[in-house]
Amino acid sequence: MKYDVIVIGGGPSGLMAAIAAAEQKAKVLLIDKGDKLGRKLAISGGGRCNVTNRLPIDEIIKHIPGNGRFLYSAFSIFNNEDIIHFFERLGVQLKEEDHGRMFPVTDNAQSVVRALLNELKRLNVHIRLNSPVADVEYENGKTAGVTLKTGEFIFAHSVVVAVGGKSVPHTGSTGDGYAWAEKAGHTVTELFATEVPITSKEPFIHKRILQGLSLRDVALSVLNQRGKTIVTHRMDMIFTHFGISGPAALRCSQFVVKELKKSPAVVMSIDALPDQNGEEIFQRIITLMKAEPKKAIKNVLKGLLPERYLLFLLEKNGIDPQTAASTLSHEKLRAFVSGCKQFTFYVHGTLPLEKAFVTGGGVSVKEIHPKEMASKLMEGLYFCGEILDIHGYTGGYNITAALVTGRLAGINAAKYALNNRA
Repeated sequence: MKYDVIVIGGGPSGLMAAIAAAEQKAKVLLIDKGDKLGRKLAISGGGRCNVTNRLPIDEIIKHIPGNGRFLYSAFSIFNNEDIIHFFERLGVQLKEEDHGRMFPVTDNAQSVVRALLNELKRLNVHIRLNSPVADVEYENGKTAGVTLKTGEFIFAHSVVVAVGGKSVPHTGSTGDGYAWAEKAGHTVTELFATEVPITSKEPFIHKRILQGLSLRDVALSVLNQRGKTIVTHRMDMIFTHFGISGPAALRCSQFVVKELKKSPAVVMSIDALPDQNGEEIFQRIITLMKAEPKKAIKNVLKGLLPERYLLFLLEKNGIDPQTAASTLSHEKLRAFVSGCKQFTFYVHGTLPLEKAFVTGGGVSVKEIHPKEMASKLMEGLYFCGEILDIHGYTGGYNITAALVTGRLAGINAAKYALNNRA
């Protein structure tokens, strides 16, 4: 069988690439090794599918710290507003939530997956499931097609590689595409976990003293070896039996990974009261203590912090929670306030790449045409989605990058194939 375009991978970028290629009137085959398409979409956004983000382009780029600037050219052709119009055209009405996140009004990822599958059907895209690809074939500096693991060869003028990275492997992302890229001469930059829970060997973690405790709207920072702040994210976080997780920790994780290359342990800091400075907190507590001098300090401070965290910080600073407010020294109180503003602890790693939400590293964007997603090294070869060395924070940024790069890869793979039809 001969095709104009073969798209490998049925995730967000692959589905978009197949649709975009078929819109150009190309004969398209979409191949996936799994038994269903859109598995990663189906679990994204907690099963609600955060399809994009409505923040301005500059803000979206800032939220894609891994080579986000590479996407400026792509966004000039197809951007987040275009993604919204695309889904609404397919009958998926969207709604905006906090921080610009866009969800289907159904709150069900399956409505997004169904709309994409219906569009593939309408455009007569051929689909082959349970068909793992063994290799992408090249001849005379051009893409020639793919060989399946069964040994079957399928010809195509162009191939779009949309197989994802190595994170969330149960959805089919097991790193298959890196070898095909390297075979074409591409550089695959070092892979690492991003948007991943962080591990710590600290005794309070090991003893599970704070396990399961959530801190709301705190400022979590990663410090360098000189004690300077590398990055701060103000969001929720949670203590776990192995370290920390939650949105703030996930966003800090890639910076922890990079610092761990320089040192076996990295310092992180929690500011549990980011809206007030230390002196304001100190004076506020002094006022409370004067109002009720005989009251136990833990009761005077009730409501300042979650109770378990409050008791933890009091103990850390050698303060008996039952101490009468009037007997607490200013010195000990200032130490406690300092802990509220900057509780520091060591972290020593992250969960493995397979447990990450996003893969850092991948096919070097220096070797990709930014407006086409075409290989600079092999004619007829295109890359899109997480296989590229592009990674963002959770919140609709990675899926935006996947859909935008998928759109461009599909359009240009089709144009190339149609121009090269015998």
